[in-house]
Amino acid sequence: MTKYAMILDSSKCINCRACVIACQQENGVPYGDARNWVKQGPDDMPSLVHFQPGNCMQCDEPLCVTACPTGATWKDDVDGIVKVDTTLCIGCGSCIQACPYGARYRDDSMGVVDKCNYCPRLREMGQEPACVAVCPTRVRIFGDLDDPKSEISKTAKANKLVRLTAPNTDTKPDIFYIEHTAPMDWPKDVEPPLPMRIWQSVLTPVTKYVGGMTLLGIGAVALKQFFTRKDEVKASENEQQGRDAS
Repeated sequence: MTKYAMILDSSKCINCRACVIACQQENGVPYGDARNWVKQGPDDMPSLVHFQPGNCMQCDEPLCVTACPTGATWKDDVDGIVKVDTTLCIGCGSCIQACPYGARYRDDSMGVVDKCNYCPRLREMGQEPACVAVCPTRVRIFGDLDDPKSEISKTAKANKLVRLTAPNTDTKPDIFYIEHTAPMDWPKDVEPPLPMRIWQSVLTPVTKYVGGMTLLGIGAVALKQFFTRKDEVKASENEQQGRDAS
């Protein structure tokens, strides 16, 4: 059993954004999108840490999982990472709306949602995620919290850690900040997206397990067909414009 997590010391961040660029290159993130970020602190509080890096919080109680109508998003019990199965994702964006951290985006080139997954290719080779490896000041510490010999486990024991949560929403994130680095208030409470509201408020306990899955499945197929058809129409229009130009 592994419990991957990350501890960040924002006081070390110099806003070089090497972590953002390295992540984009390693994971093929489209231009204009990002799996991680560096947020800037308030100008009227100069005594506090000015920069705050972050990424998907890999929450223990992720709202994105509850919001997903197809089961494409799930938390892996083996390693603790919240993952996206692109073969099931229909790109509806419900999980994006449900995330208090703004940690997800829709990859329009593929029509699916994407997010941080701790760089599986690098981990398979025994390396750290790209954002961790490239940081010149070692802001991020990554590893297995359940391994008492790991650097992250030792850091957790030696420091008081804090989790960033929205005012009224605690998803129990597995990204921690060392207390003195003064986390900012950028996590926001979110309104549950439609699939979650249907699941929680409309369906009876019986239909949750029988009719509910059928209805959501039908809706998922319809949405998938919509996005696929939209892409096909756009491709056809581009092809026609090319023939007209020639």
